[in-house]
Amino acid sequence: MFTSVLMIEKPLTSEDVEFVTTLHGEEGSSFIVLMQPRGDQADVLLRAIDDVAIGDLKDAVREGEEPEGAEAKAPAQRSLEHSVAALRAAGCEAVGHLVEDHPLDKLKSVVDEADADEVIVLTEPHYVEEFFHRDWASRARHKVGVPVLKLFAHSE
Repeated sequence: MFTSVLMIEKPLTSEDVEFVTTLHGEEGSSFIVLMQPRGDQADVLLRAIDDVAIGDLKDAVREGEEPEGAEAKAPAQRSLEHSVAALRAAGCEAVGHLVEDHPLDKLKSVVDEADADEVIVLTEPHYVEEFFHRDWASRARHKVGVPVLKLFAHSE
């Protein structure tokens, strides 16, 4: 059984599920899904700059309207439950956890406790953070001690 820790920031789409569940061919897969509620992983300005960079001006304007902090926990929990259920429906073992504080510390502890084989960071592009190597994947590579794969999430 191949164990992956999957860091996400939005619910998995059917394309995302197919993508991550077929990465290792016929080998059985187990996922530990970590999701941090919106607003805790980056500030509004960086998200707006990313929206502008990909030409999505409408989303850039609406960034301030998105729930953050405590208000974002219920939607994040629903997204996490949806994602775990989708992975299970695809025939994989899966559990999920909301990340309350320090996502990279939580990632490191989950990797160690589960003796995970890899980390998959599945997010939207974050151009500013990626340019300065401050995104989750870049920072995780220096912390977790297992391979870290950066993938871009699909949209439905």
